[in-house]
Amino acid sequence: MQRKALYGLLFAGLLLAPWLGAYPVFVMKVLCFALFAAAFNLLIGYTGLLSFGHAMFLATAGYATGFTIQSLGFSPLLGVLAGTVAATLLGAVVGLFAIRRQGIYFAMVTLAFAQMIYFIYLQTPFTHGEDGLQGVPRGTLFGFVDLSSDLALYYVVLVGVALAFALIVRIIHSPFGQVMTAIRENEPRAISLGYDTDRFKLLAFILSAGLAGLAGSLKVLVLGFETLGDAYWTMSGLVVLMTLVGGMGTLFGPILGAALIVTLEDRLGDIGAALASLTKIRWFNTLGESTTIVVGLIFIACVLAFRRGIVGEIVARARMLRA
Repeated sequence: MQRKALYGLLFAGLLLAPWLGAYPVFVMKVLCFALFAAAFNLLIGYTGLLSFGHAMFLATAGYATGFTIQSLGFSPLLGVLAGTVAATLLGAVVGLFAIRRQGIYFAMVTLAFAQMIYFIYLQTPFTHGEDGLQGVPRGTLFGFVDLSSDLALYYVVLVGVALAFALIVRIIHSPFGQVMTAIRENEPRAISLGYDTDRFKLLAFILSAGLAGLAGSLKVLVLGFETLGDAYWTMSGLVVLMTLVGGMGTLFGPILGAALIVTLEDRLGDIGAALASLTKIRWFNTLGESTTIVVGLIFIACVLAFRRGIVGEIVARARMLRA
């Protein structure tokens, strides 16, 4: 009941966010990255598989959605579906090769595929190379919901992300999710119990890729463009950072981690200017140019003081108090 109450409060807060002064486009960007991190957490946090190439699913869905809407005249709904399907199919192909390896070798296989996809998108005409897809129209939903309005698009994205998150919760608490956890904890024992672990790992990989693709598709609608930055290895590293800072293997951890990192990247300059005006220390004005350093320091602090991540530590301390 407590978990359901938290879900309800979070959803209610997001429903009211635009009316409480939050900038809809910024909150939508946070929601998209929160879904991306939650999809990644489904793989590493609950199955124990570290993918270092999840950016390829985000970018593939983004390019597929942008191209089908801009060049083929698809509606936004069909464009998002096309992008999600494209990422899911790519996940099936990559997963067939990646699950044959474990540990660091699994991570290196996914990184190799991601870099290959990056160079393909760099040279493929429909992606426009380094210029990226620009000016992707939002269009209308069902012919009467004008998505050019930030507020209308906000609620569409919120519903989409909420449904995807509900699916993740359902997967985790299903028998399939329990087998995923068993594979993470002790794969040889799961095999001895008769489970085809390769099949479960492949399904988990495909589900994670598809949900990451949905995040990429929605992000293109929100921002109106897709660039190579989403396909580069640094984006794969960023989602790892979001998940570890928030709390790997928790439901709210990736959401909190994504919100924290995206806020720092977008608002650190404003935060620095406010601190400079309050403290009269000019150095704070340079914080906007030092985002990577600040994020790195936060990661180091979490590794040293919060090894389970922020939410993970809170959950662990709560369990200790109950005991």
